[in-house]
Amino acid sequence: MLNESITAVKGIGEETAASLAEMNILTVRDLLEHFPFRYEDYRLKDLEEIKHEERVTVEGKVHSEPSLVYYGRKRSRLTLRVLAGRYLIQAVVFNQPYLKNKITLNDTVTITGKWDQHRQIITVSQLHVGEANRAHDFEPVYAVKGKLTVKGIRRFINLAFSQYGDQIEETLPVEYLQAYRLMNRKDAMKILHFPTGPNDLKQARRRFVYEEFFYFQLKMQALRKIERENSRGIGIHYVLQELMNFIDSLPFSLTDAQKRVVNEILADMKSPYRMNRLLQGDVGSGKTAVAAIALFAARTAGYQGALMVPTEILAEQHAQSMESMLASFNIRTELLTSSVKGKRRREILQQLHEGEIDILIGTHALIQEEVEFNHLGLVITDEQHRFGVNQRRVLRQKGESPDVLFMTATPIPRTLAITVFGEMDVSIIDEMPAGRKAIETYWAKPDMLDRVLGFMEKELVAGQQVYVICPLIEESDKLDVQNAIDVHSILSHHFAGRYHVGLMHGRLHAEEKETVMSDFSQNSIQVLVSTTVVEVGVNVPNATMMVIYDAERFGLAQLHQLRGRVGRGDKQSYCILLADPKSEVGKERMKIMTETNDGFLLSEKDLELRGPGDFFGRKQSGLPEFKVADMVHDYRALETARNDAAQLIQSEKFWKEDEYLLLRNYLQSAGVLEGEKLD
Repeated sequence: MLNESITAVKGIGEETAASLAEMNILTVRDLLEHFPFRYEDYRLKDLEEIKHEERVTVEGKVHSEPSLVYYGRKRSRLTLRVLAGRYLIQAVVFNQPYLKNKITLNDTVTITGKWDQHRQIITVSQLHVGEANRAHDFEPVYAVKGKLTVKGIRRFINLAFSQYGDQIEETLPVEYLQAYRLMNRKDAMKILHFPTGPNDLKQARRRFVYEEFFYFQLKMQALRKIERENSRGIGIHYVLQELMNFIDSLPFSLTDAQKRVVNEILADMKSPYRMNRLLQGDVGSGKTAVAAIALFAARTAGYQGALMVPTEILAEQHAQSMESMLASFNIRTELLTSSVKGKRRREILQQLHEGEIDILIGTHALIQEEVEFNHLGLVITDEQHRFGVNQRRVLRQKGESPDVLFMTATPIPRTLAITVFGEMDVSIIDEMPAGRKAIETYWAKPDMLDRVLGFMEKELVAGQQVYVICPLIEESDKLDVQNAIDVHSILSHHFAGRYHVGLMHGRLHAEEKETVMSDFSQNSIQVLVSTTVVEVGVNVPNATMMVIYDAERFGLAQLHQLRGRVGRGDKQSYCILLADPKSEVGKERMKIMTETNDGFLLSEKDLELRGPGDFFGRKQSGLPEFKVADMVHDYRALETARNDAAQLIQSEKFWKEDEYLLLRNYLQSAGVLEGEKLD
């Protein structure tokens, strides 16, 4: 069977088995599922189609006697001219002097290497005298460790296939194989290891991409179903007419996107299961209004609501906006932060416990032990990634299974959202309110700083305020980047006697940060020099300009978050990216930033440029490791597999019919159906 030890494969002894074990290859199945991570493409190509520095294989006639030069210790360079199609090119082979005696004028040679389009040179990695062997156009390349070689792995997989190939069983239900015309598992696995051509390889890969995503999503959807059905919800039966009156009273009309997510949230609140929903919306898309509607709905059903945010100043701003929206409806909101002390604090806690306070807004002060709600029904956490899992859980435990809504202004690409937050429902506000002016973004080189300062002066003279963002606090020997302390000193000197320049960075105590932000909010500070600690939260409608030093050092998502600090009022706002990127990726980032204000589009581009692990940071990403599938490039397959898995898990047939026994057993072995006896 495929679960036998790797030593069951004839030709694999204990020593090789020990080396394979270092790569977590312990069974025959592990070996057969150790897929190539890329393929060497030895198909002959026309140099006309090849880009500069691409790898290529060409065939041609030797046009000059090879010339051999020795240099250094045991190093050599063999040069020959080859007529490949209509190109007369130079082929350079390093440290293979013996080839000189094997190559003669007019010989046909097949060469593989890197193409230098400008100098018309191929730096050869492989040279074969005679016509190419067409049987091996694609050669699999495997990850290896220690003493193992790619050639060795190929041989072991060949041995395993000849011995166990007939035991490879199908793992996908027939309905999906037929619906998507997927190759059967045995044939697809064979082609991945022993490719016969590009089309077969594409189809084999397509089959395994779907399989990996389907199995992963099956687990996520089963977890979601079990979690949902085991979580006693409270079923918040809000008063629809009162809620409609409240929505009509708002000084703006909801966008279609806001209406859609409000309906999704209200449906969750009414259901007997506990809501566990993530609300994504770009900066300024109107998440606060959606939160107010949800909190109002809970109140009409007799429940209290809580809104937890990461900073005091943000809590104060939310409290003010909630108060202005809800006060005329006789709904009492209250603010609780660590600054609320003494008698006032005791009063709030008592009134909360007695049910006199309808909505409590605050920081992590909400989760302290003495905070007791009377009838908590809805918990909303803003910028949820800023709170630890435990903090979010403690707030949830303040009531009996309250509904939970997480909000974030960090646009997470859809592919990552449905992978990392697979057990949550995800709502997206992907539309901005009408009339909001797009922030104009410009990329300027550092030598244009004087012009940027002139632009800054113009905004300040008009009574507006400016953010200046720097990547580091102090000078660093390793990185030649502008730092906040130096920039603060330069700008303080430049604007001396005219405008007040403030400084904020991560080394300030929380109280100091709050003071600086408060001074900026009240226009006591006109220019705020800061590191990225200003990224989330504060709303200063009078700030109309942001200058970001060394902008190439930031990812697209972070640049977009920073940019979202301006453009909060009714005046035109600007973002200037001061950058001189050396890499193509850096230049591409700057170009994309100047072309779009769409956070979701930017997050997708950022994912393409950085890869999924780097998007969250590898350690805390929680991303699954796929052997064949790629979340970025195969996102359509991911969405298809998710929909299929969700429908299957919700169907009765999945839990009863023999056809799905293999999948049910997989869920049991994965610990999802622990303790349940299967057929």
